Amino acid sequence: MKTLLPTSTAGSLPKPSWLAEPEALWSPWKLQDDALISGKKDALCLALQEQQHAGISIVSDGEQTRQHFVTTFIEHLNGVDFEKRHTVKIRDRYDASVPTVVSAISRPKSVFVDDAKFLRSQTKQPIKWALPGPMTIIDTLYDDHYKSREKLAWEFAKVLNQEAKELEAAGVDIIQFDEPAFNVFFDEVDAWGIACLERAIEGLTCETAVHVCYGYGIKANTDWKKTLGSQWRQYEKILPKLQASNIDIISLECHNSRVPLELLELVRGKKVMVGAIDVATHTIEQPEDVAHTLREALRYVDAENLYPCTNCGMAPLPRDVAKGKLQALHAGADIVRKEIEAASA
Repeated sequence: MKTLLPTSTAGSLPKPSWLAEPEALWSPWKLQDDALISGKKDALCLALQEQQHAGISIVSDGEQTRQHFVTTFIEHLNGVDFEKRHTVKIRDRYDASVPTVVSAISRPKSVFVDDAKFLRSQTKQPIKWALPGPMTIIDTLYDDHYKSREKLAWEFAKVLNQEAKELEAAGVDIIQFDEPAFNVFFDEVDAWGIACLERAIEGLTCETAVHVCYGYGIKANTDWKKTLGSQWRQYEKILPKLQASNIDIISLECHNSRVPLELLELVRGKKVMVGAIDVATHTIEQPEDVAHTLREALRYVDAENLYPCTNCGMAPLPRDVAKGKLQALHAGADIVRKEIEAASA
């Protein structure tokens, strides 16, 4: 029997302090060699256990084996020089020193497949795996080879498709592509962004998702949000295109945001991962806070298509805060689930 309002996370969970510096992105590993390999597996098991204890329906690896949701994938590819760096403006928002594309992009071997197989061996629950989307990847690089954002995105779409097919074969139930860049580069989304995303999912039979949010709860993102006015209507530009796409699930930021929830009507009929947990605050939501967001979303998303989720990843948060937020997500979804079941009895 299908679970009503199945819960999941958008992506990352905090790493244990013995593996990496807590509450930080790109934090260096504290272990090395074989100890690092086994430590990553231990951390993945802990992340799984914390999701299970909280009652999360669709579990993930919590991105425990990667330093960053984009760069760890790129590190395993040919064509990118991490020693040759340039400063670029990430998503038109903040400057960062990034590696350089110096030759043709290729994927010599799988990146996350062994980790996905390990996660699959640890649980019978549905599992979701997140990959960076083509547009978001190219926004974190300096291109000294293709000299075209579009051409570079198509190359990454090809290697992402290779990875996704192997993840599916490893038993992943939902493959998610993280595309926060979709909320910034609207002309490119229209011109080739959606097409590149569809190239990345080409040939997959498992469910596919795209996660489009306003970013981690880091200062650069929270400062940007302050400039967006009383209503955040970026989704209005991209949701009609995603509605018409081949992607199965759309993951959005909703709780404590200024996104008008009526915009969800633009993807009526699609499955929607409704962000009901704010990742930009250490305050743990009350279950009723989550329930309120879900009830509002149900005005525009059919109950069988609503997946309660977090707004974004929770890597920068303290572990106890993240665990509390997962528990609140489960409890809030359970409130609304019982309301729906009682109404249909």
